[in-house]
Amino acid sequence: MTTLEVKPAYTQEELDKLYPKNLELRLVQVLLRHGERAPVSARFQNTGVAPYWPYCNAAQRLRSIAYTPLDVSTWDSLQWRRRLERFGEDDGPTIAAGRDGEVDGICQFGELTDKGRETTYALGDRLRRLYVDQLNFMPKLIADADMIYLRATPLPRALESVQQTFWGMYPLTARTASFPPPTIVTRTPADETLFPNDGNCRRFAQLSRAFAQRAAERWNDSDDMKYINNKISKWMPESSPTVAVDGHPRLSGVMDTINSTLAHGPETRLPSEFYDERLREIVGKIGVEEWFHGYNENREYRALGMGAQVGDIVERMVSKVEGVGLSINEIGGENGRLGRGRGGETGIVFALSGCHDTTLAGFMSSFGAFTGQAWPPYTSHIAVELFRDRSGTYIPPRSVPAQPKQTTTHESPKVTSKPGWLASMVGLGGSATDRPEQALKTTSTTHTAAGIARRPVADLNEEEQKRLNGYYVRLRYNDRVFKIPGCAKPGNHLEGDDSFCTLEAFKRIADSFTPQNWKAECARNIDGPIPGLEVGTEQWAGQVDKGF
Repeated sequence: MTTLEVKPAYTQEELDKLYPKNLELRLVQVLLRHGERAPVSARFQNTGVAPYWPYCNAAQRLRSIAYTPLDVSTWDSLQWRRRLERFGEDDGPTIAAGRDGEVDGICQFGELTDKGRETTYALGDRLRRLYVDQLNFMPKLIADADMIYLRATPLPRALESVQQTFWGMYPLTARTASFPPPTIVTRTPADETLFPNDGNCRRFAQLSRAFAQRAAERWNDSDDMKYINNKISKWMPESSPTVAVDGHPRLSGVMDTINSTLAHGPETRLPSEFYDERLREIVGKIGVEEWFHGYNENREYRALGMGAQVGDIVERMVSKVEGVGLSINEIGGENGRLGRGRGGETGIVFALSGCHDTTLAGFMSSFGAFTGQAWPPYTSHIAVELFRDRSGTYIPPRSVPAQPKQTTTHESPKVTSKPGWLASMVGLGGSATDRPEQALKTTSTTHTAAGIARRPVADLNEEEQKRLNGYYVRLRYNDRVFKIPGCAKPGNHLEGDDSFCTLEAFKRIADSFTPQNWKAECARNIDGPIPGLEVGTEQWAGQVDKGF
């Protein structure tokens, strides 16, 4: 539930089993949860935990780009340090300080801490050990990052975790002196699908609240919840004296404070009752059900929560099979017109995406591979590996011309979107646009599809389906192989090892919940029934968002 317990490096015997000689590794995509962070809000100050933590020393070494007007070609950097200001007792400004009066290196809520930077750097070092030193899949020395796709959500902790991981995988000694700045891809919050974006997808916000309400009804009066209350209710606020799934703070908010304090030093520890082993087990179990069981039970939940991101991951794999690297929309323009190393990367073989616990568990749950698992610890990661059969049973890639541009118009009803409670957990307060209806409507959208990457397997002809033959997909979660139930069926996996799913079977599963137009589907079926729940959405449709 907190800091990841790192698995020792694979032995040669383990490597021989994990990476059979008859399979060639072709593409690796890593989804990584950010490292340790401060809580997303101040809780339980009545226990003595200071609201402001002195664990972010990067705040003393910040740099910003500065423009020099005397020379239009000159850009410089401004080095500065940050101090946080807050309301004082009389509403006058005062400097935020740690428990012992520290004013420098104070963390923002939800900010990546020094510990988080250490663990994500260590993750990069482990990735280097495996994919560079042991497998020789990636080069030891790189002159540019054109073969690496870097991506992060709009949350600074996700971006910084990607940077730290990349730095650990390719430190200064592994880069040439002329190494250019790598490209890191981001999106606006309204377009973000690298985490379940309930703040900009109204239908998903309804679904997530519905399953959260169901969890509250199941657990609030249970013996397990009584055990939690017996331990820590004395520290709950007077306005909400009972611990509950939908309390204030929510049970998942309690979990957030437990995990973030446990990951750091004794200066920011809660009373020992919060770390009771059974209590933590119960909190984690309920949290996983509240947040992730919807993926197992409801196709719409999968599609709107994770489907768009899964579609991107599949597209990269199929594009690799077809020999086009990444879709032209993703690498910066047709024929890489932005230039190598400046947004026009080609020949991608490795991808790093900085995201969140909700991304990892949502991804695994969507494929039915997260059953019985605990909440993802900080710096957890999923490696999605694409292999090719060396025996030559595959069809060699060919040059795939872009399909004719198809202009489609999707009109969606005008809706407004309040900040989602899932979004509040990761730190996004709501829609990034002043006109929410624009985030849910795509008018005259031009989409250029290259080959078969974004088309469902069911729509492919026989020759196109054959192009997927001889390719396999495997998931490793925190350095342990995870099997996808749908890949266990005969014909859906490598003979003798059902952890290697055929690319066709993997894509079929992904196709079943990949939306054709995520924004349009986010605005459909508003207030409609929710399969998988005993009741409809009437009781929570339009209710006030539950931030914590």
